[in-house]
Amino acid sequence: MDPNSLRAAREAVRAQAPLVHCLTNTVVQAITANALLAVGAAPAMVDAPQEAGDFAAVASAVLVNVGTVHARTAEAMRLAAKTAGAAGTPWVLDPVAVGALAFRTALAGELVELRPTVVRGNASEVLALAGAGAGGRGVDSTAGADDAAAAAAELARRTGGVVAVSGEVDLVTDGRRTVRVGGGSPLLTRTTGAGCALGALVAAYLAATGDPLAGAVAAHAHVALAAERAATVAGGPGTFAPAWLDALDAVDGDALGAADVRS
Repeated sequence: MDPNSLRAAREAVRAQAPLVHCLTNTVVQAITANALLAVGAAPAMVDAPQEAGDFAAVASAVLVNVGTVHARTAEAMRLAAKTAGAAGTPWVLDPVAVGALAFRTALAGELVELRPTVVRGNASEVLALAGAGAGGRGVDSTAGADDAAAAAAELARRTGGVVAVSGEVDLVTDGRRTVRVGGGSPLLTRTTGAGCALGALVAAYLAATGDPLAGAVAAHAHVALAAERAATVAGGPGTFAPAWLDALDAVDGDALGAADVRS
């Protein structure tokens, strides 16, 4: 992908400060909000069914993350996704632990039929959502990103959007084009909520760029680059998390333009 498009995407997030409506799991709300603030976006955690649809219509983008879903939040997610689709608001589906548990798997199946702009998950989650696997071990993937390449491309064609698969090298596809994003740090996998926060940053970049593939790639590159920087100063996962937030803030357009992105 053109480095200039990555640079422009980073600058657009800062300039526009997109408002991201997050229906996300209770474990990660704080780090998700802080990550959005660090990159220059604005978070909102509105998950009541009475409000979720209305807010999705005015937000810049929506994140639907099924990590700790229950009946009330599931209804809010349905309403937000439907409203976002009707309003033309970009939205991201993060199918956390789909395949392993029946309730969330059924819900994610409903949501994917509402044509999310981007599906973002690990390889096992994407395989399960595409009907090509049984899921991983809870939230942990038992497959690599390349194992899910064909399923991701097919799922992208089915939704008309983009599918992003996290791994040692992330894979992002719109069903025709595939981009890989390298970098990052193993400490990301030892930090609660880093992957879920990535979904929110994808939503922010979607809103700022208006380009699902470029936005998803830029968000993944931003997270990976910040992780690399944070790992150089962190003594372990406890000090990595705040260092990662600082690095998310520090990554500018020039740095993002030089990220490890392979078309």
